[in-house]
Amino acid sequence: MEGEKIMYKETTENVIYLAGGCFWGMEQLMQSIPGVIDAQSGYANGTCEADANYPTVYKGNTGFRETVRVEYDPDQVSLDALLLAY
Repeated sequence: MEGEKIMYKETTENVIYLAGGCFWGMEQLMQSIPGVIDAQSGYANGTCEADANYPTVYKGNTGFRETVRVEYDPDQVSLDALLLAY
C-alpha cells in the first residue's frame, strides 16, 4: 500500500557494523546477500559530528571510518557468512 511504513523490531544481536575501504561498495555487497534486511553507509568512531562527511573523512584526520551498518535475519544468513563476504 502506498505510503505505508514498514516497522520492524531492532535487536542488537542482528546488527553488525563493518568498516573498510569503499563503504558504498560494501553497502551494495551486503544488500545483495539474501537474509540482509538493511545495509546503510555511515561513519563511526570520530569525535566531532560536524566532521562526519565524505570530503573531511577522506582526508584521514577526523578519526572517523567509513562503516556499513548491516541488519540481518540470522535464520536466513549467518554471521559467519556475512564476515566471509566482508
